[in-house]
Amino acid sequence: MIALGEPLRLIHEGSIRPESVDVRVLMPSRDINLAFPVSVDAPGDGPEDPVHERWLQMRNAQARVLEHNLHAVRATHGIDVRVRFRALPFTPPVKLYLLNREEALMGYYMLTRREEEWGSRTLEMYDALGSQSLLFSFLRRAGHRDAAFVTESEKWFDALWETITSDLTLS
Repeated sequence: MIALGEPLRLIHEGSIRPESVDVRVLMPSRDINLAFPVSVDAPGDGPEDPVHERWLQMRNAQARVLEHNLHAVRATHGIDVRVRFRALPFTPPVKLYLLNREEALMGYYMLTRREEEWGSRTLEMYDALGSQSLLFSFLRRAGHRDAAFVTESEKWFDALWETITSDLTLS
C-alpha cells in the first residue's frame, strides 16, 4: 500500500487519470515454512507457529486493504481496476515493483532479530521490515543496463506468475 499511496493520491486529486490499473502481487503461500519471519526459538514450525500465524493475518489484511483501496478508485473515478494475487512456494529475499513496463524498483529485505507484542505474548523473531527497504530504481529510458534490468525483471515475474505460483487464499 505504501508504494501505491502517491499514485492513488494523484488519482483522487485529479492530477492523473489512467485508463486502467492492473495490479498483480506475488506473496508467499500460507502453507510453506517461511524463511522469515520465523520464530527465534522454534524456526520451521510452519502454520502452527504464532509468528507464522501473525504473518498470515498481516499478509491477508494488507492484501484486503490494497484490494479495497484500488477498487475504491473504480467506484469513485470510473477507472477500470484489476487486482490479482498469486502464492509463491518460497519467501522472496527481495521486493520488486514493476511499473508500466518502464520502471523497476528493487530492494533487499534486511533481516533482523526483533520482538513484537502479539495478543498476550511477546514474539521473538527474525524478520524484515519491508517498509524500510531502500528501493533502487531502474528506468528503461536510462540506458541499456537499466532497460535490460526492467526487461529481465518482467520476464522473471511473468515466469513465476505463469508456472510455480498458485491461487492465493485470503482467510
